[in-house]
Amino acid sequence: MNFLTYILHLAGSGAFAYYSAAQIRDSKTRPNLLAGFYFAESGSVPFLSALSDRAATEGDTWLAEKLAKHASDETRHGQIFAHALQQMNKQVIDFKRQPQATSTNKSQQRSPFFAAFFEGYTQEQLKPAVIDWDVFMASTYILELDASKDFERMAKVLPDHESTARNLKLGMLCIAQDETGHAAYLYEAMMRRMSATKVQKLVDTWRTRKVNALLAMVGGILQRNGETRSLVQDSAPSEIDSELVAT
Repeated sequence: MNFLTYILHLAGSGAFAYYSAAQIRDSKTRPNLLAGFYFAESGSVPFLSALSDRAATEGDTWLAEKLAKHASDETRHGQIFAHALQQMNKQVIDFKRQPQATSTNKSQQRSPFFAAFFEGYTQEQLKPAVIDWDVFMASTYILELDASKDFERMAKVLPDHESTARNLKLGMLCIAQDETGHAAYLYEAMMRRMSATKVQKLVDTWRTRKVNALLAMVGGILQRNGETRSLVQDSAPSEIDSELVAT
């Protein structure tokens, strides 16, 4: 990573850290942020499961098992965020049932972050059946590595005197540990396939992409004056199994 990219990385990461900390600390904005995490974590499960099947078909048992474990972790992460939302009497909106979810609108829903992160790649090229393994491993390595730090940082700003926030803090710290493990196996997977020099070059490329994506995301937030699309709706109070947080 060159010096300019490093400086932009620090600036973009710092801006996101400030924004996410403010959003999760405020009880009014916390549900929408958690809903975003729920969709990100749960939404990746089919993709990772399909990749696990592909790796098994290609004879890479080690990678298939790691990807299956990754998918299982992401399922549990989604449950943790859903649990936290339920404790706040909130639930995610089922957009599949929304009448405005037409194919045209769907094409416009790709976030500025991912549009910039995967610039130059079509949706077809990123499908699990055909995605280049190097692209998947390096891009996901960067996302998981940074997510582990982001979740830990956000967990630390949650208050300990509220039981709901305290439970969420414990859950997010567990998620952060899982993300660290995901980054570790993805790095090992790259090292199994190529030289250390090529791995570093690949990681630097996707680090640069992440910097550009963060700047695009921050720019989008500024254009909207901090306003975001609502991802949650009220739900009836219910008894929640708190064991989800501890597992």
